[in-house]
Amino acid sequence: MSQVFTLPDVGEGLTEAEILSWKVAEGQTVTVNQVICEIETAKSVVELPSPFAGTVLSIMVTEGTTVEVGTPIITVGDSESAPSGTPDPGYTGSAPKDGVEGEPTAEHLGPREESTSGSGCSMDSSESGQALVGAGPKADPVRRRQRTRTAMRIDAEQPQGLDEQGKPAPQQDQESAKGGAARVAAGWADRFSKSGLGTAAQDLADKAGKFRDRGETWLRSLDDTAPQQQGAAQASIPRRPSMAKPPVRKAAKEMGIDLADVTATGEGGQVTKRDLLAYAAHLREVEDGPDTFWTSTHAPARSRDERIPVKGVRKVTAQNMVRSAFSAPHVSIFVDVDASRTMEFIKRLKTSPHFEGVKVTPLLILAKAVIWAAARNPQVNATWTDSEIIIKRYMNLGIAAATPRGLLVPNIKDAQDLNLRELAIALNELAQTARQGKTQPGDMQGGTLSITNIGALGIDTGTPIINPGEVAIVAFGTIKQKPWVVDGEVIPRWITTLGGSFDHRVVDGDLSARFMADVARILEEPALLLD
Repeated sequence: MSQVFTLPDVGEGLTEAEILSWKVAEGQTVTVNQVICEIETAKSVVELPSPFAGTVLSIMVTEGTTVEVGTPIITVGDSESAPSGTPDPGYTGSAPKDGVEGEPTAEHLGPREESTSGSGCSMDSSESGQALVGAGPKADPVRRRQRTRTAMRIDAEQPQGLDEQGKPAPQQDQESAKGGAARVAAGWADRFSKSGLGTAAQDLADKAGKFRDRGETWLRSLDDTAPQQQGAAQASIPRRPSMAKPPVRKAAKEMGIDLADVTATGEGGQVTKRDLLAYAAHLREVEDGPDTFWTSTHAPARSRDERIPVKGVRKVTAQNMVRSAFSAPHVSIFVDVDASRTMEFIKRLKTSPHFEGVKVTPLLILAKAVIWAAARNPQVNATWTDSEIIIKRYMNLGIAAATPRGLLVPNIKDAQDLNLRELAIALNELAQTARQGKTQPGDMQGGTLSITNIGALGIDTGTPIINPGEVAIVAFGTIKQKPWVVDGEVIPRWITTLGGSFDHRVVDGDLSARFMADVARILEEPALLLD
């Protein structure tokens, strides 16, 4: 008896998904709710559990294939029907392709974490009646650096001038080895002479002289290869660790970036957070370095083009952006803001016991300012339909996040009910979940107003496109010191530029200006949040 498992709808009305990797193979025994494959929908990556128990009879869809909901993907049946050559039950590699067993599908080398994220879907199987419980992707594995040990020793049988691996030793060591051999031979000759063994001593001295001559000849033969050996030795010397503050090191570790590869612009050669984020943004756009990215002019024309299939998040993002840009008439306005008091407020929050262990950034104050300003200008927190404008009396605050899978805009549900500390925790969890690829479809549904923090990449401002279904979005530029006029005097202040895009069908110019002025007012004086 066999049972066919079809691709279910793991989101809200999703119609297709891509099979990223298989966690089982034909002939392997599976249990109910055991993860059998990892799929990518237009919104997130989800691990799909099996609703059946038994033996995998056939895998019907290869990795990298996009199939529609309801398509049969795997058959599970009795062990008597299983194909011969049952693989090891601990097998977690890819499904066989073209008769060749697939390689492991882990995105990173090293063991994967055993714990999984929260439930990604929950539904009943019509064929078995078993509950289908989904789980989000597992956390990224932890990789430990391999330690290397170096030792210096001279073996009795090891030729002089070679290290313990049989490679030519550095010049200084070769000279020491040559002189050492002669001194050892002369010492033994002197001992034989004192003991009355003159002939033996003379013979040994002659042999020592011949050994020294052969050693000198052999060392001269290495002169041609010495520069290459020296260059290889220098290349094998590990790079000095880059200087960076602990938060920057932690962020680099989470992002899988070696700080030694990041160009440092901070004081004393330190890698700053801005350096790290700029390097991460560069990696997303150009995976190869400048020396390896460009192809030769003599290469075939087709090999000089890179083709990236448009699917998953990128496909849906493109469709949404086109729909938003050409269906909602955008109007954008900008305002420069003196955020010096916001920076002072952030500094006090970081030292406050109430915020101990909580990451606090200027984005927290901007998020609170947007919530505050939307309450004073409710029509920016709305949705347009052809027949009516729906004003939302709650705030699902969207935060645009750049991830390896593309641009995602998860939102914080009912952000208006969170105090400052709770909002800071929610922002941190949202960013961490997005970086780890654990954002679930429900986290990106129902947004009412969004923020894009382009200042994290050192950008002053921009004209963002409104997230579909919303009528406003705020772009938060970088905060940096600039000359600013205060009471007739030019002094350095912390300045940022806010940009806002609005759906002109709902938000008129007057309303958008009032909203942006209210947001700017909070950044200039955070104490207004106490009103």
